[in-house]
Amino acid sequence: QVQLVESGGGSVQAGGSLRLSCVASGYIASRYCVAWFRQAPGKEREGVAAISIDGRTSYADAVKGRFTISQDNAKNTLYLQMNSLKPEDTAMYYCASDPFLPPNRVLEGTWYNYWGQGTQVTVSS
Repeated sequence: QVQLVESGGGSVQAGGSLRLSCVASGYIASRYCVAWFRQAPGKEREGVAAISIDGRTSYADAVKGRFTISQDNAKNTLYLQMNSLKPEDTAMYYCASDPFLPPNRVLEGTWYNYWGQGTQVTVSS
């Protein structure tokens, strides 16, 4: 089955940048929808950014203009470039994937079957 492993998290000052990576391994039958989610203590899981199976990108309003999702198919790697980080971006970040997902549901985590273990991002004031 598909396995996802995130890396690149860390602790940064507000205004700083991080790039998260998610490496996929295992059987891939077709193009998958891929996405980043985050969850802060005491808060619900939030969809951050996604690439749908037709290649379109989606972003949460809170990160538009600051975060960029991309993928390198040759390396089976998903990226999340995070710029102008804010303390409210502090969370555990997860990558997720699914072989079939409605395009209008790509930021809803309940639709995804494959998840990574998460990587912590901490942004200080």
